[in-house]
Amino acid sequence: METLAQLWEMTAVPDLTWRMLVMWVVVFFLLYLGVYRRFEPLLLIPIAFGALLANLPTQGLINLPTEHEAGGLFHYISQGIHLEIFPPLIFLGVGALTDFGPLIANPRTLLLGAAAQFGVFATFMGAIALGFTAAEAGAIGIIGGADGPTSIFLANKLAPDLLGPVAVAAYSYMALVPVIQPPIMRALTTERERKIRMRTLRTVTRTEKLLFVLLVTIGCILIVPAASSLIGMLMLGNFLRECGVTDRLSKAAQNEVINVVTIFLGTSVGITMTGETFLQLETLKIMALGILAFAVATASGVLMAKLMNLVARKRPINPLIGSAGVSAVPMAARVSQVEGQRADPGNFLLMHAMGPNVAGVIGTAVVAGYFIARLGG
Repeated sequence: METLAQLWEMTAVPDLTWRMLVMWVVVFFLLYLGVYRRFEPLLLIPIAFGALLANLPTQGLINLPTEHEAGGLFHYISQGIHLEIFPPLIFLGVGALTDFGPLIANPRTLLLGAAAQFGVFATFMGAIALGFTAAEAGAIGIIGGADGPTSIFLANKLAPDLLGPVAVAAYSYMALVPVIQPPIMRALTTERERKIRMRTLRTVTRTEKLLFVLLVTIGCILIVPAASSLIGMLMLGNFLRECGVTDRLSKAAQNEVINVVTIFLGTSVGITMTGETFLQLETLKIMALGILAFAVATASGVLMAKLMNLVARKRPINPLIGSAGVSAVPMAARVSQVEGQRADPGNFLLMHAMGPNVAGVIGTAVVAGYFIARLGG
């Protein structure tokens, strides 16, 4: 019996708490969404596994360094978030993967990406009303941009204690874009509007794309210098893609770089989701505000498209592409395509929706820079 007691004491079972067990349920739910429902699996699975590790009595994994002992593995890996390295590197890969041509060919869609940012500011005001500080509200509000790396980047700047809930809300709702957006899109549009066929986009030259990248980089950084790392890496990735002489670098950014960083970013976010920090009333508030953020952002984009049609009747915009103003690239654009073909199987909206989708990425990064400048420090 004494030997059994010693063996029991050697295990970590006595260190389990009820909060850890509750978090296991959260972990299994996230894994279910990622594995079986295939909702953003590249992000939800690393986050969920990191959360599982955070809610086990581990050794040598997340402990802080001391005078006599080095820190745990994730103490060092998570420095990529704290030192603001991982989110900009994700943006490098996103830029290398994204075609800015549809936005250049139809610059009016920039307004749809801008309109979707109303979701950010509406959620910001809602968070203030629920008792969060201005800095915390800024970190929560950016969920409405549907941009996970930007949400992590801003939360680390303004509200590090909320990093886990904000990241989980952002990525969970990004994964649920095909579920959240369609009812709102159908409620705000008529069948006739959903059947609008837009003109084929013109071909955009390589020179136009390169000039666009340079001008946006200069303009955005001059206006909102706090967004420099996000905008700069996004545009660098796209320049590597479009210049035609750096194929190896472009492919590396699209594959090896973004894949490795996604693993480290996701697990580093998950490792912050301990039961003590995650199982709080504030977490439920953030999840509720996240739904509000996506709903308002989607509705704002659709309504802006309808407003633009009142002004420019000769070249109508299918309001469904307004929902792609959230920066969930390219998922939101695909939702616009699916809903358009539901109304008219011969209607192809994907490339048109990529315009506001790209504009949403840029717009969310700019708004994040604005929040950092006004609310940081």
